[in-house]
Amino acid sequence: MLSAIADVFRAIGSTLASVVTLPFRALARLFGGASRGAR
Repeated sequence: MLSAIADVFRAIGSTLASVVTLPFRALARLFGGASRGAR
């Protein structure tokens, strides 16, 4: 029972982590491309 609950929380945590890091990754790519193009 507890292991099943832990698995659910782990899945939710990994999904949340990917959703949170996605916009930051997009921003980093954007600024990285902009700084590369400005040089």
